[in-house]
Amino acid sequence: MNENNTNTHFIFLGWLSIAFLFAFLTRNYLSLYLGLQGGLFTSVIYVLFALGAFYKSYLVKSSTLRKSGEEIHRLNLYLVRALFFAVLFVGLVDMFIAVLRVEQILPILFNDVNVANLTRPSFVGTFIHFPLIILGFMAALYSKTLGFTWLALLIVAAELVIVICRFVFSYEQALMGDLVRYWYAALFLFSSAYTLYDEGHVRVDVVYAGLSEKSKGLVNATGSVILGLSTCITIIIVGFNGKTAILNKPVLVFEISQAGTVGMFVKYHLAYFLGIFAITMFIQFVSYFLISVADYKGHSGARKVSVNASH
Repeated sequence: MNENNTNTHFIFLGWLSIAFLFAFLTRNYLSLYLGLQGGLFTSVIYVLFALGAFYKSYLVKSSTLRKSGEEIHRLNLYLVRALFFAVLFVGLVDMFIAVLRVEQILPILFNDVNVANLTRPSFVGTFIHFPLIILGFMAALYSKTLGFTWLALLIVAAELVIVICRFVFSYEQALMGDLVRYWYAALFLFSSAYTLYDEGHVRVDVVYAGLSEKSKGLVNATGSVILGLSTCITIIIVGFNGKTAILNKPVLVFEISQAGTVGMFVKYHLAYFLGIFAITMFIQFVSYFLISVADYKGHSGARKVSVNASH
């Protein structure tokens, strides 16, 4: 088996992992929300995604291990960028609706039917949150920034508003804390994948720093599979496997906080945030694995990570 064939097999393994991930998520969505399920139906989904991975790996032979890893990373960047816009739009709009609801302004602006709808989490989630999430994915097509810096700035601004309202105007509502928690969770969980790419996660450098590039590649590739991918797979399977799964159930019932209608209707999003963390980390670990294998094989074009970025 020559070197090129071996590299192509590794590339196929990477894309096949991504394909099975999206096949699993597609089956989960169609089963839960459209009622489409069954052994044959599930098999068709997996076969179609697997064929896509085969085509990408064996029929489009213009990619190397490192380029394939970077391509998967760019796919992940788009997902993270889209999710940033989604939580930005949902957070601002839901906070605005919550203010109108808490201050009893809704009856002034809308009729009784719409007022009742805007107090129902299922209506807000389906007809307001979901379109805003789609808008976030559309905005990500035209923007190249990840938005973590801006999201952190918005969190600081929200905290400042809470402090001013509490200590200057003696005014505080549950929705204010809900918004901060919502954005905080998104900031840390969504940015974790890019942090892995930038070598920013905590690492014990006592032994690793003295290794050769080939040895580092072996350690990173092995760790990606044994520690990284295994953890992500566990979260995804346990969290999304069935209607009563720990991540699916809160979303299906549009779970809200104990504050009820005086808070924001975004608590059910927090359940999926953990799932999104596992999904984006899974994709990034696949990218990291391919790049690490390229390092182990001594392929050229290795990306140099700055000291500041990696610490």
